[in-house]
Order: sequence, then structure tokens, then C-alpha cells
Amino acid sequence: MSNVPMSKAREQFPEIVNKIAYGSKKHIIFTRRGKKLAAMISMEELEFLEALEDRIDIEDATKALKDIKKNGSVAWSKVKSDLGI
Repeated sequence: MSNVPMSKAREQFPEIVNKIAYGSKKHIIFTRRGKKLAAMISMEELEFLEALEDRIDIEDATKALKDIKKNGSVAWSKVKSDLGI
């Protein structure tokens, strides 16, 4: 039951939530007319994705700080001028 039509999802919502929350499924994809529409994931999966996103953000910030130390920064007034704002 990884793909569930929206018509069935309305009827089976409590069951679907329980399957996600208590471990028989990690995620469920909701479909409409055979097209993937949305997904429901467990809190464990959400926390993992958020931690992964945080790690990527930290890596990007670290790279940006290294770039600033190496190449210097640009004045905000120059950035605005270059963008025409």
C-alpha cells in the first residue's frame, strides 16, 4: 500500500496514519487519476530529512565562509547596484 488513491485515502485516513506512525510503512504516496499527488512520511523519516537538510546548510555556510576568507566579500551597495535595486 505505498500508492493510495485520494478516494481511498479519505476513507482509510486513520489506518494510513497508523501504518506510517507504527512502522508497517515508511511512506505512502497519494494519487489522483493515477498521478502522484502528495506523500505522507513517518516522523522518523521527517526528522532524518530535516537533519540531512541542516547538515547540507552547515556545509554550504562553511564553504561560503571559506570563500569569503579567500576572496573577500562584496559590499551590499554593490550587490544592489548590480541587481538594479
